[in-house]
Amino acid sequence: MTDARQGLPGLLDTEAIRKDFPILDRVIHGDKKLVYLDSAASSQKPRQVIDALSDYYERHHANVHRGIHVLADEATALYEGARDKVAAFINAPSRDEVIFTKNASESLNLVANMLGWADEPYRVDRDTEIVITEMEHHSNIVPWQLLAQRTGAKLKWFGLTDDGRLDLSNIEEVITEKTKIVSFVLVSNILGTVNPVEAIVRRAQEVGALVLIDASQAAPHAPLDVQALQADFVAFTGHKMCGPTGIGVLWGRQELLEDLPPFLGGGEMIETVSMHSSTYAPAPHKFEAGTPPIAQAVGLGAAVDYLNSIGMEKIAAHEHAITEYAVKRLIEVPDLRIIGPVSAEDRGAAISFTLGDIHPHDVGQVLDEQGIAVRVGHHCARPVCLRYGIPATTRASFYLYSTPGEVDALIDGLEHVRNFFG
Repeated sequence: MTDARQGLPGLLDTEAIRKDFPILDRVIHGDKKLVYLDSAASSQKPRQVIDALSDYYERHHANVHRGIHVLADEATALYEGARDKVAAFINAPSRDEVIFTKNASESLNLVANMLGWADEPYRVDRDTEIVITEMEHHSNIVPWQLLAQRTGAKLKWFGLTDDGRLDLSNIEEVITEKTKIVSFVLVSNILGTVNPVEAIVRRAQEVGALVLIDASQAAPHAPLDVQALQADFVAFTGHKMCGPTGIGVLWGRQELLEDLPPFLGGGEMIETVSMHSSTYAPAPHKFEAGTPPIAQAVGLGAAVDYLNSIGMEKIAAHEHAITEYAVKRLIEVPDLRIIGPVSAEDRGAAISFTLGDIHPHDVGQVLDEQGIAVRVGHHCARPVCLRYGIPATTRASFYLYSTPGEVDALIDGLEHVRNFFG
């Protein structure tokens, strides 16, 4: 397999970039060079992030904030320095608006629970409505179902069009004066759809509803500007953007974080504690109870540095070129059906598809035998599979280290699948 660049405009120097990712040199199943096409599930890690984690544990590890010794000071500086890096990366107005969680799921659950316990005007109760979409990851469905069950609020959602986009034709009926929160994904992890943020946010603001955007599939791939989005909350996760597992981010507007109640109680998030009552620390610490994911935050900070060193605009252009090429090649495969937008102009770098009547699990297993790593199943988006009448999909997803040669390997692998199953 070679990266011939194939005349595609906008490609990064993947030969140089791939040298930063040790795992991409792996040979599996005896003699198969690894073709990693599962970055939407979790990206691989560059040496710079691995080294930052090792250096932290070897030289600086201690608990943060409370200590007065050298290691505690160094660990605190690294942890809070990572917050500064993330705040700049997403263009947050204040570093204090960046809350570290363990993943995007926890970030979404944090908002749901805050609203369930909040006072007016933010409280979700039986007289209010919650709006999501049919294309959400389960992490942006189940917390709202739980909140609706607990409070009696009505859960509503936008449906999907046949080509994998949100059906906003009834937006004024879905988002109403009773709506308290609208929570939706910026880029779908299964369909690749890039959603029309401006139209949804505008309608939410008209009725005074809060907006939460799940940017887990957006933050790794293109510039993310929380101020430009005009949302109230934005959630994403570190392990999809070259960072370690165990670290997520919730950004929220400062005034909301000041008004809303904490979700978890314990150390770090308090000002004073007596046996009768407690007062809470200002945001972000108000929402970071207990020992935080210190090393993971340091690793995320290193990942932000790495992505910035390449440039998010360049990464976006590279992925667009790879995705466009992949769509072009995939639609030429007999019996293959892309689930989601076929145009590469307004979609992300994850492409889900079916291959005739071959079950996606069988497709993935045969591809794996060829050294090609893809994701199979419903991708924590089962309502999407139900909407399109399919049991599951095979998903190939690309990142800054993906090459045209790997797309070619996928196409060759699919031909092998077709031949294997006759």
